[in-house]
Amino acid sequence: MATINTNMSANIASNALTRNERSMSSTMERLSTGLRINSAKDDAAGLAISSKMTSQIRGLNQAVRNANDAVSMLQVAEGAMSGITDMLQRMRELAIQAISDSNTSADRVALDAEYQQLRAEINRIGGNTQWNGTNLLDGQIGSSGTMTFQVGANASQTVAATFTTMGSTEGTVSSATTTDHGSSAAQVSTITLASGSFREGDVVSYTIDGKTASFGISIASGAMDAIDNAVNIASTSAGTVTAARTSATTVTLTAGTQNKAFVLDNLQVSRGVAADVAKSDITTAASATTSLTTIANAITSVDSARASNGASMNRLEYASDNLQNVAQNTAAARSRILDADYAAETTELARSQIIQQAATAMLAQANAQATSVISLLT
Repeated sequence: MATINTNMSANIASNALTRNERSMSSTMERLSTGLRINSAKDDAAGLAISSKMTSQIRGLNQAVRNANDAVSMLQVAEGAMSGITDMLQRMRELAIQAISDSNTSADRVALDAEYQQLRAEINRIGGNTQWNGTNLLDGQIGSSGTMTFQVGANASQTVAATFTTMGSTEGTVSSATTTDHGSSAAQVSTITLASGSFREGDVVSYTIDGKTASFGISIASGAMDAIDNAVNIASTSAGTVTAARTSATTVTLTAGTQNKAFVLDNLQVSRGVAADVAKSDITTAASATTSLTTIANAITSVDSARASNGASMNRLEYASDNLQNVAQNTAAARSRILDADYAAETTELARSQIIQQAATAMLAQANAQATSVISLLT
């Protein structure tokens, strides 16, 4: 049937051309972006799957950086503990030298001067070793010295590492006031901290009339008077000196003999490994012999901490390698879903362009076909 108002051939060609242009536009978008899925209409399920994979990949890559940061943190701690080990070895060497009676009392005092300086430096290193502004070895990092590192793309995928306490500068002594009550009462000295507070396990070391003394602090349920022992220096004018923790930042020393003054000096608050050696000295052969055991125990503690740190570093490095492998394989899986196949898409583009040209020609033919009706009117 010959008609003019309804040109079915032209409509069919026009619709085919519209569909082909839509396909060609989608192909060109994929070739332009490199992605097979550019919107949800391209592949709704594929978009959801690839989005979850993207979350995993980005999480895994951040976890790799977390693991590497953790390794760096442990390496800083390892460097500090290596230095502490060297100092403890030197202190042991000095103690062995002091034991020998080839040394005079003056010689032992000179040896002890270096010994005490090394002890103080161990405490200082423990309190000042930092990573990104955070103290690592003073017992206050993390939860009871344990740090948790996120080494996975999801919650609870963590690795824990423990930092052993080596020392502290928190308990810096600002003053040691002395009150001499004359004949009415014994002399009292008060040690006050400039910063921080006394903590469980701290050791306060000092000299009374030039003789080394110390006491440890054991805090139970916040008690203010939990000092583990009195100090008995027989050669001092004060005799026995009793220590009592009177507040979070003060300790009071009271002379055991009424109206006997004593000189308090060389105050230091130590923690951790530094506290282990804080009670030791090498001013006599006997004290030097005792110090050997103390130092040996301290070296064992540091070696154990270094071994634990080394194991954690190795574990984190393996974790980092595994995370990178998982991220790589997940990225490959996402690529198969999300990325455009250029070989297939260029082939599709060529096909669409040929069809577009053919459809355009057929539309022109269909439109021209209606003009044949005119011949019937002439």
